[in-house]
Amino acid sequence: MRRTPVVASRILSDLTGHEVRLKCENLQRTGSFKPRGAYFRIARLSAAERAGGVVAASAGNHAQGVAWAATQLGISATVFMPTGVSLPKLVATKAYGADVTLVGTTVDEALKSARDFADRTGATLIHPFDHIDIVAGQATLGAEVLEQMPEVGTIVVPTGGGGLLAGVAAAAHLRKPGVRIIGVQAEGAAAWPASLTAGHPIAAEAMSTMADGIAVGLPGTVPFAHVTDWVDDVVTVSEDALSRALLLCIERAKLIVEPAGAAAVAALMTRDDLRLEGPVCAVLSGGNIDPLLLTHVITHGLRAAGRYLAVRATISDRPGGLLDLLGVVKQHGASVVDVVHSRTGGQLGLEEVDVMLTVETRGPVHRQDVLAALAASGYVVSIAP
Repeated sequence: MRRTPVVASRILSDLTGHEVRLKCENLQRTGSFKPRGAYFRIARLSAAERAGGVVAASAGNHAQGVAWAATQLGISATVFMPTGVSLPKLVATKAYGADVTLVGTTVDEALKSARDFADRTGATLIHPFDHIDIVAGQATLGAEVLEQMPEVGTIVVPTGGGGLLAGVAAAAHLRKPGVRIIGVQAEGAAAWPASLTAGHPIAAEAMSTMADGIAVGLPGTVPFAHVTDWVDDVVTVSEDALSRALLLCIERAKLIVEPAGAAAVAALMTRDDLRLEGPVCAVLSGGNIDPLLLTHVITHGLRAAGRYLAVRATISDRPGGLLDLLGVVKQHGASVVDVVHSRTGGQLGLEEVDVMLTVETRGPVHRQDVLAALAASGYVVSIAP
């Protein structure tokens, strides 16, 4: 594995009151931490198991980790991926040497096909998180953090099935038991809080999040034991927080991170209830993001940070009506991004038009100033989602 760098984050340090550094697993081989566990798991297979090859199911990072690790070890790999997988992840998995089959619409459906393939051919199924060797491989990330930041007081880790969180917790428990370990889930796919309360893994009732890398409906049995014993807290973050965190990583740290990989940063930005012992290490668990999704998430992050304002207003259809509206925007220093001008709305009067206006603002305060100026000029506006 690459020994990925640990870089300082001044903005997060100022925000939390503790020194914060970022562990950049987005710069790891294949773009995420996944090869650590995949390589260790596959390297420990017997000669007979190696001869039968390996199989996995994934929509992205695990697929690439297994494909790369198997190729490095000279073993054949088959990966089942959902039909809707992003093109960059599909192309990368094939490029790392795996035979890829697209099946079903979810990872669960792909996993069923992978299990059937393993039963039919004798290939070894490489689970993304629920195996002791996977957890042990992910623990190398925790060991690196403790070597690079021997004074670390808290490690914050993005969490899906729990393999990475369990591994980091195990490394800390063995090498520096006083370190606080905090897991972070997307609130739209959060199975861990309820599971920890119940004392056993419980499936999430529903999942909806941009952070597909940690959208796991059921925690693994093997990671659950480690997390229960050695993790101090598991918290959740909103979609707005994830998009704002990704934007911060791009703008301030100059790092491309996927939404799941930015979960730890999101928690540091928005969770005032975290009990932190400094210095703090936030793990950036991956950086594999489709450029089209990246564009969407950046826009979402700008809105969440108060730097985009989209409003709908009904104005007069007389000459100069739109110009007057834009004049208010110009006077108060906002930059127009988009204007949609429509005369066909069902509720419009004969001499009215509907305008959907999107402008760039300099933050929440400036955003409110622009809204106040529009209201003071007599415009009745509604904020668009």
